[in-house]
Amino acid sequence: MSIEGKAKEAAGYVKEEMNEHGKSPEAQKKAQEGRDLRNEGRVEDGKAPKTTSVGSGAE
Repeated sequence: MSIEGKAKEAAGYVKEEMNEHGKSPEAQKKAQEGRDLRNEGRVEDGKAPKTTSVGSGAE
């Protein structure tokens, strides 16, 4: 596991969680950006990306 991958996953998690319940298109876009960053970090560490929709609460 790489430090960079873990950092991306953590930063993406925070960004996604901060914005997932926002109703505005901008909040949803930021939540998706967080999910994308989180998945990039997961893939770098050899994990499967999250496939559920943003804000679903499913891990």
